Amino acid sequence: MTAPEDLADWVRLMQTPGVGPLTARQLLSAFGPPRQVFQASHAALARVVSSTVAAALLNEPDGPTRDLIDRTLHWAAQPGQTCLTLDDPAYPQSLLDTIDPPPLLYALGDATLLNAPRRLAMVGARTPTAQGERDAQAFARAFSEAGVTIVSGFALGIDAAAHRGALEATGELAGSTIAVLGTGCDRVYPPRHKELAHLVAERGLLLSEFALGTSPTKGNFPRRNRLISGLSRGVLVVEAATHSGSLITARLAGEQGREVFAMPGSIHNPLAHGCHRLIREGAKLVETAQDVLEEFGWDSPLPTLPTTPQATNDIDASDDDPPERDTECDILRALGYEIRDFDDLSARTGWPPDRLAARLLDLELQGRIARLPGGRFQRIAHA
Repeated sequence: MTAPEDLADWVRLMQTPGVGPLTARQLLSAFGPPRQVFQASHAALARVVSSTVAAALLNEPDGPTRDLIDRTLHWAAQPGQTCLTLDDPAYPQSLLDTIDPPPLLYALGDATLLNAPRRLAMVGARTPTAQGERDAQAFARAFSEAGVTIVSGFALGIDAAAHRGALEATGELAGSTIAVLGTGCDRVYPPRHKELAHLVAERGLLLSEFALGTSPTKGNFPRRNRLISGLSRGVLVVEAATHSGSLITARLAGEQGREVFAMPGSIHNPLAHGCHRLIREGAKLVETAQDVLEEFGWDSPLPTLPTTPQATNDIDASDDDPPERDTECDILRALGYEIRDFDDLSARTGWPPDRLAARLLDLELQGRIARLPGGRFQRIAHA
C-alpha cells in the first residue's frame, strides 16, 4: 500500500497543469517516483517536458490541489478505500500490460478482484430491449456462478444489468463485479444508480482513474472504456448500435489483444446491428454462456438454477423415459421442435418474463435447448 506522503506526491503530479497519464509516465520513467520528479532541476525536467510544464512541476501546489490531496489522504485511510499507484504490488497486472495504464487508480470495495483469475467485460446499449437486458443479467449471473468477475461501465441499460446479474450469483465459485467509473469514486453517475453503487462497493469494486470529485464529462467515458477492456480477458457485447461506446470498447479490446464476443439479434433490431458488424469483422458469435467459458477454458460445472418442485401427475412417463419437471415440460411442450421467440413462449406458457428467462437459461445450460439469433429458441433433438 502506498504511504500517505508518497500518495500526496502522486496526487500532486497528476494535478499538475499539462501533466496527463502519458506525460506522467514519461516523467516517472526518466526520474523515478514523483518525489524525485519534484526534486529535479528545471533544466532536467525540460529535457522531458515543455518548459512551461517543467515550471509548473516546480511550483508549490495551489490551494485547490492541497485541498484535494488532503481529501484523498482522508478518503484512502477509510476501510475498503484505497489508491493504487503504478509501483504498487497490488496494481492490476492486466493494465500494466497495456500501452496506457493509469498512473493512479482509486478503488472502493474489494481491490483483490483487480487480479482475479477470471475477468470478463460485458457492455452494451444504454437503452436496450427488454430481452437484451434480461439476457445480460442472466448471462452475467451464469458467468459469475462459474467464478468469473464481470467488468462493466456502470452505465444505464446493459452495464447495470450485467452488474446486477453478477451480484445475484450464488454458490462456492461465485465471482463478483467491477464497475469502472467515468467520475471520481466519490460520485454516483447516473444518480439513479445510488443503490447499485452501494451494492457493488459492498460485494464488488468501484474503480476510477479520475480524482475525487470529478464530474461526468463526455471525454471521461472513452478513457473509462479502455480500462474496462484492459482489465478483462475478453469483451462480450450484448446489444449495440453501429455507432456506440460499446463498439469503442470492443475496438480497444482488439487493440489490447483481448478476445471480442458478440451476441446476435434480429436483423430488424437496430441494437443488433453493432453486434452483427463485430461478428462480420471477426468477433466470436455467442449464443450461450458456455460458448465464452469454453473459449477461455473456464468450463467449470455451472450450477443449475434453482427450481420450484411441481406436481407431475399429468405427465405420461415410463421407466425408460423419466418424467421431466413440470416447469421444464411446459417449455419443451411449448417449443415442440419448432423455432419460437421469447414472446411466443411467454404467451404459450403463460409465464411472466423473468421466470421464463431464468428457466430458458437453465435449459440452455443443460444443453436441452439452443438460443438462436433474434432471441429465438429451439429444442435440441436429444433432449
